[in-house]
Amino acid sequence: MFGKKKDAEFGVLETIVGSETVFQGTIRSKSSVRIDGKLEGGVAEANGVIIGEKGQVQGDINAKMVVVGGKVTGNITATHSLEILSKAQVYGDIHSALLCIGEGAVFEGNCVMSTEKNKVIELDSEVRRR
Repeated sequence: MFGKKKDAEFGVLETIVGSETVFQGTIRSKSSVRIDGKLEGGVAEANGVIIGEKGQVQGDINAKMVVVGGKVTGNITATHSLEILSKAQVYGDIHSALLCIGEGAVFEGNCVMSTEKNKVIELDSEVRRR
């Protein structure tokens, strides 16, 4: 799909929302999810989330790795990496350790780039200042 290394990182792709499908609700998966249709809800606790070029998500996404090729209206938290492809549209805040935005992509929102380790250091520094 993306190359052997990236395929291995995403792991098993268990859930697919097809191009002619509209799903309402939150998807929770320990493996990876691909959205080629429309999701009115969100994705929680997934290893990887792939939004296809014609995929649409109205809701928040929380996963280890996220690749957006379609449209997301909602916040995205990717604990490892977030890739917004060149034809993608993201309307919402993003939080990720690694971020790649392709030329021509649309992103409207706020961005925070930090790892969990950095958060602990920042919190520890705040406590010391008090």
